[in-house]
Amino acid sequence: MATRSIREELVLCLPHLRAFARSLARDRDRADDLVQDAILLALSAAAQFTPGTNFKAWIFTILRNRFFNDLRKAKHVIEPLAAADVAGLASPAQHDSGLIFSEFRRAFMTLVPSQREALILVAANGFRYEEAAKLCGCAVGTIKSRISRARRQLLSLTADDAKKQARRAPVKPATSLSLIAAGAARSGASPALSHSAS
Repeated sequence: MATRSIREELVLCLPHLRAFARSLARDRDRADDLVQDAILLALSAAAQFTPGTNFKAWIFTILRNRFFNDLRKAKHVIEPLAAADVAGLASPAQHDSGLIFSEFRRAFMTLVPSQREALILVAANGFRYEEAAKLCGCAVGTIKSRISRARRQLLSLTADDAKKQARRAPVKPATSLSLIAAGAARSGASPALSHSAS
């Protein structure tokens, strides 16, 4: 079987790379910049990649390292008020499914970065626990623990949101967000993650 070129591998990984970058950066524009930087770094370091090894893990490591390097550099930078994150000011979705997704994404973004990262790697991108642990530079048990805590917190947060919705509209019960999170916990996938790659 012929091995694919770096460019072909990049094209195949691009949707997963964008979803992972969005989960880290929490901002579409920053995520796109992060993906672009990771691709440029990967292309410039193509000679360092060993064909036949896990390309997806290699490019995710490049992206993750770039994100944390940028984070360290930005520690002392203060964003101007105009560039501040205004996600909390968005108007509510018009359709129930849009509202459910929006609330799930909001709950997902409240997870600590290490939990979000572990959940994205394993649940959305299909990495095995061992691969995710290697990418994150921690033990397999740590990855499993992060995923477990993330799922419990999502379950709790989405159940709270569903209760608030039910109190606001007792005549028409809201779709239970806790069922969505519970399904994600059982299946190992997250509904929010598949939408974030678009």
